[in-house]
Amino acid sequence: MSKSLIIAEKPSVANDLARALGGFKKADEHFENERYIISSALGHLVELCLPSELDVKRGKWSFANLPIIPDEFGLKAIEKTQGRFNLLKRLIQRKDVTELINACDAGREGELIFRYLVKLIGSKKPVRRLWLQSMTAESIRAAFEHLRSNEETIGRKISANTPLITSERKIELTDFGEGAAMPAMPMIAPSTPITITAPTIAPTLRRALTSRSSPILK
Repeated sequence: MSKSLIIAEKPSVANDLARALGGFKKADEHFENERYIISSALGHLVELCLPSELDVKRGKWSFANLPIIPDEFGLKAIEKTQGRFNLLKRLIQRKDVTELINACDAGREGELIFRYLVKLIGSKKPVRRLWLQSMTAESIRAAFEHLRSNEETIGRKISANTPLITSERKIELTDFGEGAAMPAMPMIAPSTPITITAPTIAPTLRRALTSRSSPILK
């Protein structure tokens, strides 16, 4: 019998989903019944490769080669959560799993966590999106009755994977406020002028920018 694999962003959400849907048995780090398998990431499981890992043929990289903006940024599993990545890879590749359900948090970061995971594993299995408005059992069950198609959420996929830096090196921060989590960005040459277009800058981004030798913050 074919099953749908539900991937939540963190274990606590996986527990809530299993409790709300009911009828699950826990095995290893996932829940399973006749229709669903539920497991979770541990936040980010995949990250961008370092510049030196993008093209080993070029040898040791240096600031003289910046900016490094390849056609596609390489991905790798984060070492400290390699075990969880391997678990989800095994579940995704199970022959009885015919569909993936993205149950990561409804937002840009949650979308990125799921999309990076699926991309690195190389899965081509169909995807649907669980869109939760609250975590009550009733809301969870209702959301499963109205799963969104991959086509309906393609805009969020594009948004999650789009670098914040354009050809003019302009950084759009309209979606991010103080303390916001930032998606990964391409490397920037130390002399590249940078324009910030938001009233507040996430501290992590501010530290990253001001650590360059001569960025311009406007």
